[in-house]
Parts: sequence; structure tokens; C-alpha cells
Amino acid sequence: MPELPEVENVRRGLTALIVGKTVQAVGTDWAKILVGGLEGFQQALTGATVTAVERRGKYLLLRFDNALTLVSHLRMEGKYQLVLDPAEPKHRFVHVWFTFSDGTQLRYHDMRKFGRMQLVPTGSEATAVAGLAKMGPEPTAETFAAPAFYRELRRHKQAVKSVILDQSVVAGVGNIYADETLWLAELNPEQPACTLTQKEAARLHDAIIAELAAATDLGGTSVHSFVDASGKRGGFQERLHVYDREGTGCDRCGTTIVKIKVGQRGTHYCPKCQPLRKRKLR
Repeated sequence: MPELPEVENVRRGLTALIVGKTVQAVGTDWAKILVGGLEGFQQALTGATVTAVERRGKYLLLRFDNALTLVSHLRMEGKYQLVLDPAEPKHRFVHVWFTFSDGTQLRYHDMRKFGRMQLVPTGSEATAVAGLAKMGPEPTAETFAAPAFYRELRRHKQAVKSVILDQSVVAGVGNIYADETLWLAELNPEQPACTLTQKEAARLHDAIIAELAAATDLGGTSVHSFVDASGKRGGFQERLHVYDREGTGCDRCGTTIVKIKVGQRGTHYCPKCQPLRKRKLR
């Protein structure tokens, strides 16, 4: 958390709130968030104007008119807020702030301090940022090809859930949507990826695209602390079928949802709808 739908909604909010604003100052009380340190951010961004806010996978890309891009990864708890008065007291979890020439201030909240921001020349993100270098396709019909996905699954003997969490396979899927898409596709999260049939892989492919699109349209999922850049909670938590629903009945068959660990991640599924099928490893 946040995953692709949440980050996309943050992107949309920031686009409306900060594009066209010029940075007057950068501040922090936890410099580790700023890769390279505060001084470099101050020198590079003072006087620079935000021209666009884009997204790649779970990363935000803030474009500036000086040919630099700020790559922001929210990690577990990161969130942005625009305040109209920089003199307004900062919450104790505000660790980075960008003051604009119009008197507003963009504040970055991060309770765990796991998030990171990195400045790179615009256009170099894919090579300059480790997490973007091997990023897989975006989960859309135009960029995420079912045949290529099936070939990728055949290469992996580990659990299919672990494979779709790998950002080099498909961008943006995290723990919540991995559980949900596997439920939609009626696949066991522990099923070895290489044992999926082409039909099963196609169902999973289509479920990933549909689920992430639906979650994005509803503002993302706020099961914990997620809010968008305007402070609004998502609405997709009302449509979760298995995630965080252990002990309740499956929406499809009524069987009790169970929780296990797959690759050290809490995992929810329906034992009846998603049976583990014994097949030879390919």
C-alpha cells in the first residue's frame, strides 16, 4: 500500500493541485527521504516550475521545466497534501515540504519514513532509478499482452501470487490486488505459476486489467491510511471479495475465506473457489 490505483489517484490529484506552480524552497526534517540530500534538491528545484505529474507502476514522476524529474515512491504510508498557508503547523509525520511562489506548500507525510524521492534528468528514469529499470508493462489492454504474460508465467516455478507481485512481470500489482485478481480468476495463490494453463493465464491477465481499472475509477482502496492528494479516501474497499475478509463467507460460494502466508505476505482466498491443483512442474 499504496498500489497502482492509489498512486494513480494521487497523480490525478497532484496534477490538478500543483502543475504550473514554481518552487521557492524545499525543506525536510528527515533528509534520508531525499536521495542525494537536501542541498541538491534546493539547488535543482528552486525556481523550477512543475509541468506535469505522471506515473509508472507505483512511482510518481513530477516533471519540471528545467528538464529534471522528481521520482517519488510512496512505499507503505507516504502521502501528499497541499496547504494554502505554509505557516500552518506541520503534522509530526510531515517530513518533506515544497514551498511554492504563490504561497502554497506541498507537504509529504510518511509515518514510517520509508518513502524516497530522487531527482534525475527527464527521460533517464528507466535507467537512473533501480525500481524502474526492470519495470514490467502497465496493466492495460494496450500494453499488457496475454501471450507474453503466459510465456512469463511458464518460466516460474514459485507461487503465482509471488510472480504477479514481481514488478518486472506486470507493473503496479500489490498485495491487495494480487489476492483480489486471483479470486476473480479462480486460481489458488500457491499454484506454481508454470502449471497454469493458457486459459487460466488469460483469465488472470484479464482480471488484473479489470480489477486495477475498477479500483482506480473508485479512487483506490482505503483499508488502512490511504487518502489521495485532496485528503479523500478511496471507495474500492467496499468491493473487496477476499482481502482482509478471513472468517467471512465467500461472495461466490459462501465458503469461509482463509488467510495464509505466501512469500511472507498475508494472503486471502476461498478454498472451494480457488483449489490448489496438483500438476507436474514444467
